Formats: sequence, C-alpha cells, structure tokens
Amino acid sequence: MGADQLLPGVGADALLADKAYDADERVLAVLAAADVTAVIPPKRNRVVPREYDRERYKARHLIENFFQKLKQYRAIATRYDKLARNFLAGIHLASACILLA
Repeated sequence: MGADQLLPGVGADALLADKAYDADERVLAVLAAADVTAVIPPKRNRVVPREYDRERYKARHLIENFFQKLKQYRAIATRYDKLARNFLAGIHLASACILLA
C-alpha cells in the first residue's frame, strides 16, 4: 500500500512529515482532498516552491527526539511483551521516566 491509500484515513488536522513526502500527486493532493494540512518542507529541486508552517514543523523534531529516547529502553525496542496492553504499559512507564528525567 502506498501513501495515497493510507493518508485519506488519517484522522488529524495536520500531517508533519519530512521532505521525502513532498510529492504532489501521491501525498499533497490526497491530503488536500481529505482537508488535512500538510506541514512538509519542499525539496530543494522543486520547480515551484511552496510554503509550509515552519513553527509547526519544529514540533516534528521534538517528537522524533522523544521516540529516539523511547527506543533506548530495551524492552520497548525489542518488544518482549506478547500482549499489546503490556507493551503499551511499558511505553507509558518509559515515557514517564523520560519526562521525569
């Protein structure tokens, strides 16, 4: 499945993504049709540069860093838990530890 099939089902107001998702037909047009704001910086080789919300895009960096810290916990990175509820509990515990540190 490609992005054009997965993105219309996104139940969000905005999608934060990196430059790799700067594709008019497969991503941006699909998001516009679903009334989702695309917060995606344009590629440098784009013929017609387009605008994006730079302040909102900065939040993507914070979220990405948080996931990198979360992956430092061995049980989260390797997913030892068989049940989804136990795995989610581990994510909550690790997130609390990260936020308290």
